[in-house]
Amino acid sequence: MDQYTDESPPRYCPARELPPYSYVPGQSPHPMSDPRGHSFGRHEPPAAALDNATWRQNDTWLFAIDLFNHGYYWEAHEAWEALWHAAGRKGPTADFLKGLIKLAAAGVKAREGRSAGVRRHALRAAELLTAAPSATCFGIDVAGVMTAAKTIAGRADEPVQTKRRLPIRLTVV
Repeated sequence: MDQYTDESPPRYCPARELPPYSYVPGQSPHPMSDPRGHSFGRHEPPAAALDNATWRQNDTWLFAIDLFNHGYYWEAHEAWEALWHAAGRKGPTADFLKGLIKLAAAGVKAREGRSAGVRRHALRAAELLTAAPSATCFGIDVAGVMTAAKTIAGRADEPVQTKRRLPIRLTVV
């Protein structure tokens, strides 16, 4: 986990193109339901479940990290939700993914300029991440993300950066 800078973060799934815009409710066309949306009419195949032996080949997982790190919070939320469904929506892996989903939701709220939503989702993310199956989960330093989520919650009332990005990047180790 790194602090956000203006430098472009590394890509973990460079074969998949980033969307032309980051969806923010009420500010841009809904990606899937609006004919002008960046993913309208596109159907993603079901995500493969995350596995300790093969997570480095899981394009949905790696692309979700890319989306999050590049400020596509709603899109990262959707990708992690697909993995959460693949994990059966219960258990340590599902709770870990739900924590990341909530962190992405905090990013959406930051984009909307809603500090109460940022705080609520970031705190819930930190709480859910405590159930992670290991200290490093699918290449992510869980304690670092939990600390960042708590920091984001504590600073939710501070003016957001001009790009309205969360001050965190996920780094795969």
